Amino acid sequence: MSTYKALVIREEGEKFSRRIEEVPFDFLPENEVLIKVSYSGLNYKDALSASGHRGITRKFPHTPGVDASGIVEKSSSPDFSVGQEVIVTSFDLGMNTKGGFAEYISVPSGWVVPLPESLSLKDAMIMGTAAFTAALALHKMEMSGQNPEMGELVVTGASGGVGSMAVAILAKRGYRVIASSGKQEHYAWLKSVGAKRCISREEASDESGKPLLSAKWAGAIDTVGGNTLATLIKSCGKEGSIAVCGLVGSHELQTTVYPFILNGVNILGVDSAETPIELRKRIWHLLATTYRPDGLSEMCKIVSLEDIPDYMEEILGGETSGRIVAQIG
Repeated sequence: MSTYKALVIREEGEKFSRRIEEVPFDFLPENEVLIKVSYSGLNYKDALSASGHRGITRKFPHTPGVDASGIVEKSSSPDFSVGQEVIVTSFDLGMNTKGGFAEYISVPSGWVVPLPESLSLKDAMIMGTAAFTAALALHKMEMSGQNPEMGELVVTGASGGVGSMAVAILAKRGYRVIASSGKQEHYAWLKSVGAKRCISREEASDESGKPLLSAKWAGAIDTVGGNTLATLIKSCGKEGSIAVCGLVGSHELQTTVYPFILNGVNILGVDSAETPIELRKRIWHLLATTYRPDGLSEMCKIVSLEDIPDYMEEILGGETSGRIVAQIG
């Protein structure tokens, strides 16, 4: 076989096209591990790349897809053998390295995680970068002392991929979860995946200008940023932690030092893209065991490689909920 199928984004004048193409194997970079892709999750970053966003992908033609699970087809690394089931998420995959929306990927061995025994390739991608980010956030919070006895946790942007996975993982760990979302039509679904109650975006965004508010929650996982994050900080309980992993609202933050020096609030940055490989393996082990959400199949829609272009605009427009996973092989 001299070619493989891939979603290819091409720059055509001032526009970008998205087509499923048969491409030669030399379209892939030369790396240590060649993987036949089984599943790939669809993410917001993929939609940006597929739209020609130069902050995500600099050179075209390109194949997006920051997540992939599959089977090793060829390996020059002693760490991986032909036929081994593996996961690759983040690093440069799908950004400037040809990504998972294809039948094959070629990556450095340092990006590859062996699939935990209790996970299937499908479940790994239902979780994907979204669950990995949420799990890394919770792991950092728990390492800083967060526990269910401290009280409710709020998740912002809860109907999105990271947010909904955070709700499910927190519920699995025994936390009472408040889901904040601007999409009331998703409240019933959010409760089905683990939220105890749902609140609007406005309820998680204070406009009073006060530097401190009475405590409303014991901690948070925030995907929004901006004034929402500022509100979470000043309304967080004593010694609570807020994990910051998104900026769908704004990259800016205006706050004071009072929540930190009077209430001991912790702000934890979550960089899931460049997580060191040993910590990455640890987080995937947690996702396969104590962090594993219940009802994964109900949180996901399975589509084909050919369907992916149609979902890019929906993801950019915030019209989706939960996880969308492409079955590739």
